[in-house]
Amino acid sequence: MWAKLGYTAFLCVLVPYYLLTYGPTNFFYFCDVALLMTLAALWLDKPLLAGMAAVGILLPQALWIVDFLVALCGGHITGMTDYMFDDSIPLFARGLSLFHGWLPILLLRILYRCGYDRRAFLAWTALAWVLMLVSYFLLPPPPAPKDNPNLPVNVDYVFGPSNDQPQTWMPPGLYFALFMIGYPVVLCLPTHLLLRKVFPPREDTGQVLTELVAPSPRAIASESP
Repeated sequence: MWAKLGYTAFLCVLVPYYLLTYGPTNFFYFCDVALLMTLAALWLDKPLLAGMAAVGILLPQALWIVDFLVALCGGHITGMTDYMFDDSIPLFARGLSLFHGWLPILLLRILYRCGYDRRAFLAWTALAWVLMLVSYFLLPPPPAPKDNPNLPVNVDYVFGPSNDQPQTWMPPGLYFALFMIGYPVVLCLPTHLLLRKVFPPREDTGQVLTELVAPSPRAIASESP
């Protein structure tokens, strides 16, 4: 229960702040969807939801962690965490963004205790494609308007890797099509294969994630001499 309550308390702070600062479209980012999905996984006892969040963000967030630690030591890799050292951004907002670093660890902890649902890869891929279609056809491309610099643009990078301008290497539609294929194949599929190998299989049967805090009576009995 401590994990559920602590996580819920964090989101009770983050969600209103993000809504007021960035607007509701900010929650179409993969990482924010995974953040909310993990909350549902904890309260609904759904390993599938935890597996979907893990397969979707573990590799990108691992890169975030490495980039942040290197930048903290004065180095530079991708620049994806440069905003964490931008004094023009409130310290409170940057503190909330630290969830990019600890959420993958929490997800791995859940999978360690509860197993990995093998359906997570296909389920997340389907959800990610829906999010990409919404981001490409309904949300704005970069750059952000000067009168609303906090407006999320290029959500999920459907217009290119930069939030300053759309990519110009190829026609936008071709880039988007390649991105829809490349994201699950390059980032999600390797994660799925690794999670399948490391964690035992588990499907949603209910009352599973409670083991995150305490083992079941059956597990205690099996460990008794």
